[in-house]
Amino acid sequence: MRLAGRISLFFAAASLLLTGSARAATVVKIGAALSLTGPAAAYGAQQKAGILAAVDEINKSGRLKGVKLEAIIEDDASTKEQGIAVFQRFINKDKVSAIIGPTLSNTATAADPLAQGAKVPVVAISNTLPKGITDIGPYIWRVSLTEAQVIPSALKAAQAKFGFKRAAVLYGNDDAFTQGGYGVMKSALEAMGTTTVGTQTFAKPDKDYTAQLTALLAAKPEILVVSALVENASGIVTQARQLGWQGPIFGGNGFNSPKLMSNAGPAAEGVYVGTAWNKPSTDAANLAFQKAMADRKHDPDQFCAQAYTGVLAIAEAIKLSGGKGGREDIRAGFLKVKGLPTPLGTFAFNKDRDGEHSAALQVVKDGKFQIVK
Repeated sequence: MRLAGRISLFFAAASLLLTGSARAATVVKIGAALSLTGPAAAYGAQQKAGILAAVDEINKSGRLKGVKLEAIIEDDASTKEQGIAVFQRFINKDKVSAIIGPTLSNTATAADPLAQGAKVPVVAISNTLPKGITDIGPYIWRVSLTEAQVIPSALKAAQAKFGFKRAAVLYGNDDAFTQGGYGVMKSALEAMGTTTVGTQTFAKPDKDYTAQLTALLAAKPEILVVSALVENASGIVTQARQLGWQGPIFGGNGFNSPKLMSNAGPAAEGVYVGTAWNKPSTDAANLAFQKAMADRKHDPDQFCAQAYTGVLAIAEAIKLSGGKGGREDIRAGFLKVKGLPTPLGTFAFNKDRDGEHSAALQVVKDGKFQIVK
């Protein structure tokens, strides 16, 4: 009897250990395709920091009982070709349950269809192209507000401040993101009754914008409106100031990086940008996010906050699916996400699988972005 009792206790203990081990080993893999090199590297570095922080915070919190998140981060090199290769590895080799990224809309339009075909849910964290992302299919979701959700209201706020009626526009014509931003800017200016006195273009490899800016400034605008990635944006802002432009400059989402200030220096002062992240917000989720980043000695920007939110959305989807982390479980969970506290504000996916939350207008002042009230 004693021996039998001991054997029973042994197997009971072993069973508990195995059960606990199995639960601890339930890992949900999340692939993240980020621009860690190339023209969008400044954004990718912030996104990586946000993703790693969010995964760490969620795993420590025990929010997902019996589930551990694991982030597999790869460089998409800011190109379509590399983005496609990374997605293929995530889908076929790593067998991830969801994918975050890519950083650029240009890359997303090429890589996302692979995930859609394989029925792997994707969370776009910085793709702001108004059309061509979530309409790829029902497995493509987005937490980043589109330019169409941010630019019109931000431009109206800028017009209320400056009263401008004449605008000059400069945009990158070799990238889906900057082209899409230009389209929204053009429509918003028209809706506001603002006359566009000149339009010029450039390409990502360009370094000298003197000819375009000279032509635009000769048309006597009251505001300079630009759709550009941050490396181009820094040069444009610097050269515009060197040519004597002291008026307001309004930038699209590509301007939303500390790189603008570090690259352009004092020239960035007075640059206005629509933003999806209200940094001074005292919402509990935003304060918790900023503390998490401060603990890691990292100064976050909008792209970091959006990446962090992307992980929160995936975790919430797993929770709403009863702790199940399969591809179909996560997609089904996304359908139920609403009222989610995030650094961006109270978050929900709308019927088009786009994120919805409030936007704001910010200005560079004393070398930092500050919200315009």
